[in-house]
Amino acid sequence: QVQLVESGGGLVQAGGSLRLSCVASGMSINNFNVMRWYRQAPGEQREFVASNTNSGRIDYVDSVKARFTISRDPAKNTMYLQMDNVKPEDTGVYFCHTDMRSRSYWGQGTQVTVSS
Repeated sequence: QVQLVESGGGLVQAGGSLRLSCVASGMSINNFNVMRWYRQAPGEQREFVASNTNSGRIDYVDSVKARFTISRDPAKNTMYLQMDNVKPEDTGVYFCHTDMRSRSYWGQGTQVTVSS
């Protein structure tokens, strides 16, 4: 069974940095054409943050461009989200996501809280 587990969240001051990890098990991330990060603030809809593909295509929501960096490390079967110059509006639960064989896989989420 494919499982995705996020970690690395926490409390950070505005302007600081965090690196989130998404560790996959049950399958190599090389089999995941697209991997994505989403986030969800309390009372808000889940929002797309970033995506990457095996071919190297990367996309970000406008609000995080030039601040966040998405990457993969196949040797560790892990996807990362490097968050720099974080802002209070970045606060939320961050989720890892991928699709495989018409199924959608989500991690449990990791909480990121950015203080002013």
